[in-house]
Amino acid sequence: MIALLAALGLIGGGLWLYAPDKPRAALEAQYAQAPSEFLQVAGIRLHVRDTGPRNAPPVILLHGFGSSLLTWEPWARSLSYTHRVIRYDLPGFGLTGPDPTGDYLDERGVEVLGALMDRLGVKRASLVGNSMGGKLAWLFAAEHPDRVNRLVLISPDGFASPQFPYGKKPDVPLVAELLPYTLPTLMLRLTLDPAYGDQKRLTREIVQRYRDMILAPGVRQAVLDRSAQVMPQPPEPVLRLVHAPTLLVWGEKDGVIPFRNAGDYLATMPNARLLVFPDLGHVPMEEAPARSLAPVEAFLDGSL
Repeated sequence: MIALLAALGLIGGGLWLYAPDKPRAALEAQYAQAPSEFLQVAGIRLHVRDTGPRNAPPVILLHGFGSSLLTWEPWARSLSYTHRVIRYDLPGFGLTGPDPTGDYLDERGVEVLGALMDRLGVKRASLVGNSMGGKLAWLFAAEHPDRVNRLVLISPDGFASPQFPYGKKPDVPLVAELLPYTLPTLMLRLTLDPAYGDQKRLTREIVQRYRDMILAPGVRQAVLDRSAQVMPQPPEPVLRLVHAPTLLVWGEKDGVIPFRNAGDYLATMPNARLLVFPDLGHVPMEEAPARSLAPVEAFLDGSL
């Protein structure tokens, strides 16, 4: 988000291109073909994909800030041979779009995840979360330990940073109010570059996908609304409640959430281990799907 706001600052300085929302019908025709479906869950029309054998061990994939369920596509294809794989566009993002309640607090995210599991008849599942989705995963595991088998946390959000101290809402620059009206592709790419260990792997197609999802109706305003509600709190008291076997996955070249945060998690979580990819960044499932999935799949199966 900081990178995005910085990009908007450049726009405010002279580069300003109008970009309206893309029509929902066109986006759904392109990105919501089978196996996508739309389910009414907790008062929200959720964009969901539910694949794999219904009697296989369920795993739920939770994406990060500004992303969508499409970030998991390569992993989901492979996992669906042996698992029931559930993923959805989190409220405020992708083809789910804004939460009608306007509530983007952590408690609401936990509520929606639990309601989706109920809607799909899933009593327990393993949770795999990236960045913001990682935080949602460990929050849910702390509150509902009886519903979580295993946790995979990929560069999870949770600990404070110089830009986001505990107990203080972020300072959102006035120029950020331009976000609902503009999104130059070049500026978006500059915000995505730090997520990749090797920017050459960030293809034009991936950038376009991110742009299309952010241009879905209402998403840019939802990004601003969510950002205005953020107030980081020390995570240690909650993390100590998580007893599910946990695999932390981190790329050492993560330019979004620093690799050093892995040590904070290991020092706090009683049942966690760390998997490091020295050459990857914030989204290993996009940057090196097959290589990053292999150990994760072994962990989910209990062989790692």
